[in-house]
Amino acid sequence: METIRTDLLVIGAGSGGLSVAAGAAQMGADVVLLEGHRMGGDCLNYGCVPSKALLAAGKAAHGQATAGRFGVAAVAPQVDYAAVMDHVADVIGQIEPMDSQERFEGLGVRVIRAFGRFVSPREVEAGGHLIRARRVVIATGSAPMVPPIPGLDTVPYLTNETLFELRRRPEHLLIIGGGPIGAEMAQAHVRLGARVTVIEGDRVLGRDDPELAAVVCDSLRADGVEIAEGALVERVSCEAGAVEVVATDGRVFAGSHLLVAVGRKANVDRLDLEAAGIETTKTGIRTDAALRTTNRRVYAIGDVAGGLQFTHVAGYHAGVIIRSALFGLPSKAKEAHIPRVTYTEPELAQVGLSEPQAREVHGDRLEVVRFDFAHNDRAVAERKTTGFAKVMVVRGRPVGASIVGPQAGELIGLWSLALANGMKMSQIAAMVSPYPSIGELNKRVAGAYFSPRLFDNQMVKRVVRAVQRWLP
Repeated sequence: METIRTDLLVIGAGSGGLSVAAGAAQMGADVVLLEGHRMGGDCLNYGCVPSKALLAAGKAAHGQATAGRFGVAAVAPQVDYAAVMDHVADVIGQIEPMDSQERFEGLGVRVIRAFGRFVSPREVEAGGHLIRARRVVIATGSAPMVPPIPGLDTVPYLTNETLFELRRRPEHLLIIGGGPIGAEMAQAHVRLGARVTVIEGDRVLGRDDPELAAVVCDSLRADGVEIAEGALVERVSCEAGAVEVVATDGRVFAGSHLLVAVGRKANVDRLDLEAAGIETTKTGIRTDAALRTTNRRVYAIGDVAGGLQFTHVAGYHAGVIIRSALFGLPSKAKEAHIPRVTYTEPELAQVGLSEPQAREVHGDRLEVVRFDFAHNDRAVAERKTTGFAKVMVVRGRPVGASIVGPQAGELIGLWSLALANGMKMSQIAAMVSPYPSIGELNKRVAGAYFSPRLFDNQMVKRVVRAVQRWLP
């Protein structure tokens, strides 16, 4: 067994691990990167990239079917599902070189294509190598959670890791789980011509503000998605190629394919964490604010750290620990400015506190300001007026923003910036946005905060009248 000594060992070549490895190597550290499966991890191969490519195909089909509102003849889209999946694969292929082994070796990273496991607090064994590192970063990500539903082990089911291998369009796709993955895949498939039923034990998009989630649900239903809320699954079965899902309240759902999308679990099983003195929780690896594990030489980032499970969080975590692991400087991860987006049409985006959360935390000090897409001229021109933005404000500073509507995922970035830097609403209002643009909505919602202070304020009106009499 070859012994390798290195400054930094990164376990996992997903988004977070690749960011750490690239940054550390380019700043002069000796880096070893382990990956036992596919470079790029879940995001590139099974998650963000393929799902957005599939949504784009669904949007193109929907555009043909709804072109009449622009004075263009609407046509029934002719969907070649296999060609759609070729499009998805091509998108992955175009991005893949940025995450490839060859690129990272070119950056000076030693890449070992094997799973790693701890054999001591400072040593990891992988592919016939014993690696002794000054610091270790665990970035193994997460995998689809498969719930213990009676009968599921006898039924052929899909997860996000197998969905994109399909070559024939599902006739009727049953989706267990109404979170972001379930909602996105429901809309993509119904627009591509499949029947779709979403089966959710609580409510669809249950983590989001109910007012915004309702807008997305209305859009899904308008597209033809059947939504069954409060349908806790009791058992599933399959007979003669037909899948049947039975809920505890007696409702029965039958379809041709089953997608399980009830959440994700941290990938820790292969790591032998006990050998390194690393503790876990119900959601992943236990870390402190600096993302250190209970072994002070080992960090955990991204999904495996048991917090927010988003690709951009893993990238953010990478920056946090590079500061600490390479330069020995204090650095802590924060969550208040981390946005999340569901990429349905309309999109749903959130950063900071939602309105229900903000009311619970701030009570009467909270002000909620909002602006509708129906009053944004660019949205009107593009016939995309469904939705609104609302910002939660305390003493002149935003503490959260919620947006449902076109380009919500783009718009939310400004509010993440505001929260990260403690900006005031006056600074947002001072921005000049090009007209006509969807981005103008952010300035207008900030303006909605000041409008009553300026236009409904009698003192302001008296001052203006006095100044007008004084001016020559």
